[in-house]
Amino acid sequence: MQHKVIDTKEVVIRFTGDSGDGMQLTGTLFADASALYGNDISTFPDFPAEIRAPQGTVAGVSGFQVNIGSGEILTPGDFCDVLVAMNPAALRSNAQWAKPTASIILDSDTFDEKGIKRAGFKTDDPIKELNIQDRHIIFAPITTLTKESLKDSGLDPKSIVRSKNIFTLGICYYMFNRPMDSTEDYLDKKFRKKPEIAEANKKALRDGFNYAGNVHAIPNTYRVEPAKLEKGTYRYINGNQATAWGLLAASEKSGIPLFCGSYPITPATSILEELALRKDLNVKTLQCEDEIAGICTSIGAAYAGNLAVTTTSGPGLSLKSEALGLAMITELPLVVVDVQRGGPSTGIPTKTEQTDLNQALYGRNGECPIAIIAAHSPSHCFEAAFYSAKYAMEHMMPVLLLTEGFLGNGSEPWRIPAMKDYPSITPPIIKEPLETPFWPYKRDADRMARQWAFPGTKGLEHRVGGLEKNNNGNVSSDPLVHERMVKERAEKVARLANYIPNQSVMGAESGDVLVVGWGGTYGHLYTAVKELQGEGKSVSLTHFDYIFPLPKNTADIFSNFNKIIVCELNSGQFANYLRTQHQQFIYHQYNKVQGQPFIVKEIYDAVNAIL
Repeated sequence: MQHKVIDTKEVVIRFTGDSGDGMQLTGTLFADASALYGNDISTFPDFPAEIRAPQGTVAGVSGFQVNIGSGEILTPGDFCDVLVAMNPAALRSNAQWAKPTASIILDSDTFDEKGIKRAGFKTDDPIKELNIQDRHIIFAPITTLTKESLKDSGLDPKSIVRSKNIFTLGICYYMFNRPMDSTEDYLDKKFRKKPEIAEANKKALRDGFNYAGNVHAIPNTYRVEPAKLEKGTYRYINGNQATAWGLLAASEKSGIPLFCGSYPITPATSILEELALRKDLNVKTLQCEDEIAGICTSIGAAYAGNLAVTTTSGPGLSLKSEALGLAMITELPLVVVDVQRGGPSTGIPTKTEQTDLNQALYGRNGECPIAIIAAHSPSHCFEAAFYSAKYAMEHMMPVLLLTEGFLGNGSEPWRIPAMKDYPSITPPIIKEPLETPFWPYKRDADRMARQWAFPGTKGLEHRVGGLEKNNNGNVSSDPLVHERMVKERAEKVARLANYIPNQSVMGAESGDVLVVGWGGTYGHLYTAVKELQGEGKSVSLTHFDYIFPLPKNTADIFSNFNKIIVCELNSGQFANYLRTQHQQFIYHQYNKVQGQPFIVKEIYDAVNAIL
């Protein structure tokens, strides 16, 4: 059969299998190789929500989708060109994501009567039952071939079978002309203390590559040229890493040591883990016994003169709400990172949503406004974290940073910035009393920020705590004092609008429809709007990184469009918030609450429906 190499600008591969089949590693290695080759990429790890679901069942399926391209890639792709399914359950739960022209690679060894039944199929023919006969189905005995490949490796049978994901990776490397050098280097480093495992996996990788080159079922391969990226040094980064590094950068810029007190929670835990590796940068981390201890230790660290951080997800933010009010009334700098997940309660902890916005805006007792910033892509998490820390320290207040599971786990190339291009951070630290007595809640005229006085400094002794206080720091229950302090704290947050950038519009600054989004929906919204603009339709996008306060020119932008549609992964929380802030406009909505990101076509169709 004649071999053809087909040039393509973009391709989506989805790796799926049981949670023990190593699909996250397989997808990550493919993404790494593609990033090093020079492609622009976007990834979407899709973890099972249950811990140790029964093997071979749909509930236990783990997936990893990667979109690689020679141009700008902003989403992991809606549907895949190649689906790898290591068992019947993976095929059953993921066949819907395969394009009509897709190739589907199956491990035929798992498609026995037991595997098919456990996956929930009603017949013994999964292909016909799923109605995917028109796809290019590649049945490969991957488990058998892996055993044959490594029969002389000296590894035990269980370890040999565990390498079948690497054999499958070799097949995909052949199909997409990926270099194997980086993966072999990774295996050498990972198993440097067990070189026999490294050699076995490298052999499985090469044998998978050679199998694909010799089997007639794969006549064509695909070539995706490197993308033309802005000049610079790049690395592959996920959102949680970027968040941690943005906080580290803020610590370096300010000269203030970083402290993170957190309780592990999916999908935010890896921020704490990343910061724990950075003792060389004077970072202090504390894994606490619960969410309340996490934020309270951080508040104590802020009082002691640290850039204080606590990380969590929706259920943890609920538990932190009282202490977040404490940080607000004491006016101490604190960054709270909420990596949102599906709720309520435990919900679906490995799936992504934007359903914590109402909690972030209103989830505290009393008059307690908190500044809110949202990240819009994995790499943007760096900048969002940096500015969250900057504003927290310079304005002496807590800041809530909203990211999402889709961003925290997802990855993309990141151009490593030069820190000289980032602004300085100058907290209002006072080292000696300027007047006697010292008034801890005396404010500057512009930001209304109080001074940051570290404990143990002579002449700067003062009270902190949850009770209302006067500007001089003395506890007060005077009604007029309370009302004044409430207004001052609220005004301080409101004045942040003077320091954040103006809102921008992608596309024409006036027209028929304005698409409005926030957070991690940016890539999908931008891609859909570009498609509509390419068809000559009068559609623009404005995407909010600053939620509370809103940018000062928000109403000016809205007034230039005939219709406004707000798209978000919840039941309409941002749309309802906009109605309270700018009541003069009518807001259409497109909402999705499925624990999954948008599909570009969903946005495309929703906008077309109101044009």
